[in-house]
Parts: sequence; structure tokens; C-alpha cells
Amino acid sequence: MAGATLGAVPLTSLKDRTAVVTGGASGIGRALALRFAREGANVVVADLDEAGTTETVAGVSRAGRRGLAVRTDVSRLADVEALAARAFAEFGGVHVVCNNAGVALWGGLESVSHQDWEWAMGVNLWGVIHGVEAFVPRMVAQKQPGHVVNTASMAGLIASQGLGVYNTTKYAVVGLSETLQKDLRGYDIGVSVLCPMGVNTAIRQSERNRPAALRNQATEREGRAVELIGRYLSPDHVAERVLRAIYANRLYVITHEEGLTPLKRRFERMAQAIEESK
Repeated sequence: MAGATLGAVPLTSLKDRTAVVTGGASGIGRALALRFAREGANVVVADLDEAGTTETVAGVSRAGRRGLAVRTDVSRLADVEALAARAFAEFGGVHVVCNNAGVALWGGLESVSHQDWEWAMGVNLWGVIHGVEAFVPRMVAQKQPGHVVNTASMAGLIASQGLGVYNTTKYAVVGLSETLQKDLRGYDIGVSVLCPMGVNTAIRQSERNRPAALRNQATEREGRAVELIGRYLSPDHVAERVLRAIYANRLYVITHEEGLTPLKRRFERMAQAIEESK
């Protein structure tokens, strides 16, 4: 298949398969869950937002598939282990895992607090790590084609002033995913890393789920959010791109062509640095 990863057999259908989506109560997570359901998959929806998760599961049911809501704090390994155990017990296997839950925050690195670091790392990076820990060994053991989708961001490929904490978490998710793809190709488990720019989601209201112990009034500045370049896409558009990447076993899911110019500039600077260091 064009664009496929050598050494791995891609999933060619989600019919009667099972997908797990974290951060599935709204936005990209909800769109992924509903798109997978329309493709024939049963879907386990994980989130802290129980009302939103219930709405997503209702949408899965309307698509004629079975949905299961599991309240999950992805920053806690015990929660994600319980999510995996529940998914495998209820459905007998898991074929797609979307480590999608994420939070956004901004502010110069000279002024962010330790609480900011803990919160963002806990959800954006440890949430992905916990998903890998809890699901991948079980997926390897079931010996069936599968796929892992980790949600990063264009902020995991391009640094922006005022997004240092977010950049750090998302760069790490990209590196993790690139390595995971190499590690899993022999098990017929593909890996994709989703790197969108602007998407019409509620991520700018991430503070609503921030634990009280990690709040920091000095950096809770909703009015000073960094504005992204380019268009804002619908979550449904992004979900469709992810589905196509799963079927093509494609590592990178870069949704905005506006990202090409800054990506080229970054690698041109690297190439120049190599020449200058000779």
C-alpha cells in the first residue's frame, strides 16, 4: 500500500474491531470515536468529563455499535491500567488505541510554575506513556494487527514563543511515537502521531479540568492565549485524516499544509548548522 510502513501489516478494516479513545468527551476525541463507530468498530471512550463521555457513547450507539464510557485520569497509571483491563474484559481485545487526551497552557518559560509543568506533563506526556504501558503489551500478546495513535501537535514539530511547556510535552510525544513505530513494526502494530495546527475544540478551556493542587493563578491567563497561524479545521476533518493514516499505516498525520513552510525553515536551519560546523 502506498505510504505504508515497511515490515508491518496495516489494519484494513475496523469492522467488529475495538477502539479505545482517551479524551473522548469532546473535540478530536469525540470525532475519532464516532468515525470509528461508523467504520464498524466498538468504542471505549475515556475522559474525566463524564457527561461529555456519555454523549459520545450515545453517538456510538446511534451508529449501531457498542460504546463503553470509562472515567479515566490519564495522568494516573492505575486509571489507565484499569481502562485497559476493562476494555479487554468487555470486548475480548483492542485493535486501535488513541492516546488523545491533552491540555493546553501558555506563558514564557521564565514565568511558568512547577504546577504548570506537572499538570501538562501528567496529561500530555505521561498520559501517552501510560497508554503505551497499559495497552501495547496486551496488543502484542493478542497477535493481531493493530494501531496506536498518539495526539501531539504541530507544536511538537515547531517551537513557538509562549508555548514552551506545551512544546516540550508535544515534542516528546513525537519522539516517543517515532521510536514506538520502529519497535512495533515486527508485531503488525502500526503507529501514527497526529500533529494538527488549529482545530475547533475546547482545548483552550483545559483549565476546567485542572486539579486544584496544580492550579497557579499567576499563569491562568485565558485572555493571552497564543494565536495559531492557518485555518481552524473541524474535528471531523481531522478524524477522517487519522482513519486514512491508520489504513495506510502512515506515521505522520499532519493536517495543515500551512505547516510546511515553518517545517522547511526548521530543517534548513539544521542543514545550515551542519555546513557551518564543518
